[in-house]
Amino acid sequence: MIDPRVQKLARVLVEYCVKVKPGDRVAVMSSTEAQPLILEVGREVLRAGGHPHILPQLDGWEYIFFSEASDEQLAYISPFTKQVMFEFECLINLRAPTNTKDLANIDPKHQSLHARAMRPIMDRYRERYASGELRWVISLFPTQAMAQDAEMSLPEFEDFVYRATHVDQDDPVGAWKDVHVSQQRLVDWLVGKHEIHAIGPNVDLKLSIEGRQFRNSDGDRNMPSGEIFTSPIEDSVEGWYRGSYPAFIRGREVHGLELRFEGGVVVEAKSGRNQVFLEEMLDLDEGSRRLGEFAIGTNNGIQRFTRNILFDEKIGGSMHIALGSSFAELGGLNKSSLHWDIITDMRDSGQVFVDGELFYDSGEFKV
Repeated sequence: MIDPRVQKLARVLVEYCVKVKPGDRVAVMSSTEAQPLILEVGREVLRAGGHPHILPQLDGWEYIFFSEASDEQLAYISPFTKQVMFEFECLINLRAPTNTKDLANIDPKHQSLHARAMRPIMDRYRERYASGELRWVISLFPTQAMAQDAEMSLPEFEDFVYRATHVDQDDPVGAWKDVHVSQQRLVDWLVGKHEIHAIGPNVDLKLSIEGRQFRNSDGDRNMPSGEIFTSPIEDSVEGWYRGSYPAFIRGREVHGLELRFEGGVVVEAKSGRNQVFLEEMLDLDEGSRRLGEFAIGTNNGIQRFTRNILFDEKIGGSMHIALGSSFAELGGLNKSSLHWDIITDMRDSGQVFVDGELFYDSGEFKV
């Protein structure tokens, strides 16, 4: 018998996150490991009057592709991918890996070549969601691999996931609407502000937000969610930043990541592991050394590191920055095929000042 929390999550994704309307074309992308959730999402799309397109991905295929593909094949973009990104009204992406280290030994140059080829597609994708043409959400289905990364049993991880997404509650949609209200107050307070100074054991960073908007991430694009974020002025970032946790991207883990910014650009980057890969990512394109995002995590249902960015960037009491692409709908101008979130814990005396006023202290908002 299906877990009723899976059914609730499917309803939240379709009804609340992407708000499927009659006639909408809805792409549902995931590995076959997520079959129970895929089926329930498809059911909910049909009930909402949409047209579900189930696009399953086989485990192990990415490894074969990046191992065997020629440069020409790495640069080829599937017309099916292009159609979804350019034409569909909704995209639901469900992560359900059976091996989170599948790409750990792949030559990063292969991934970089493919990412560069995808950049025009991703640029158009971002334009469409910024304008409201495309509604999308990333979520997940709990797997043994993710539970193992989080150092939990599968039942423990399932409870963690469904608690973080509020589907353990009678009215999860109502719970996310409450999140919207509480975060909107903070976003409204930040309107018209000019400068942020984040300081603490792992950060001393100044950046300009003049003319930029903050976004209330209340579950419509990430599920779970719980953060407020913006794209800073591209050449304004000054100072240093150190990740409290390993930073993950493209199947690799970078430990002890520390960055120094001058004039908005990373001028020095150090790590305790995977330094060559780090430098490959920083040199990916002209925008990959600039900051695309500044964010504060607000989800107090997430209090531990799980090695899963969908959760970790929302840890209540954390902040994160992202190297690479910024958010056009917030005024961001930086373009890159990279978007790499790096998290630091602010619960131990970390502070954020906005125009000289204390906004955030040790995980608590002060306004």
